[in-house]
Amino acid sequence: MTSPRLVKGGIVRVDPASGRTLGVIALQYNPDSLSRTLQVQASGDAGTDRSQALRIKGAAVETIKIEAEIDATDSLEQPGQNANAVAHGIHPQIAALELLVQPASETLQANDRLSRSGILEILPMQAPLTLFVWGRSRVVPVRITDLSVTEDAFDAALNPIRAKVSLSMRVLSVDDLGFDHRGGVLYLGHLRSRETLAKLAGSVAIAALGLEAV
Repeated sequence: MTSPRLVKGGIVRVDPASGRTLGVIALQYNPDSLSRTLQVQASGDAGTDRSQALRIKGAAVETIKIEAEIDATDSLEQPGQNANAVAHGIHPQIAALELLVQPASETLQANDRLSRSGILEILPMQAPLTLFVWGRSRVVPVRITDLSVTEDAFDAALNPIRAKVSLSMRVLSVDDLGFDHRGGVLYLGHLRSRETLAKLAGSVAIAALGLEAV
């Protein structure tokens, strides 16, 4: 009997205009846990306007946090087939994650040239659309808010060969991107998927809660 192919979680970067995939980062090992927080966007201040007590003004602010491991041990056991791991350890994998939160060097230089030419207002740099993928039922646009890397082991040249990565993300909703943005469309698809899954949970009789009626 063959084992089912394990689907990896990861990050996809997309051109928001064309939809072209710019890069894919798959996690080497899927984390054992994934932490999610949803903060309700309530309308009005509590106790000040009773007509607003049950109103929700927008999509909940969702944050996701994962902790993943990167390890070059398996690759170093076959050095002939993994020249990059021998020469650089896991530097390439760490660098790929770091560039998710850094502007390109060419962009920084271009902005510097504009500043030197006398342009007073330079628009903030726009990054590609970043998607967090955790199986088919969870593909969401995100902004990475925090990246922490702890390097645990090194080779003789001080290249890291084992590290733990903590990644915090804020899900971008239609409130952030708009309904016509590619990321906004993906968010709505994600929300509809959650609505479909919620229906599968069904409902129980109120008697199960020890009540006859409410």
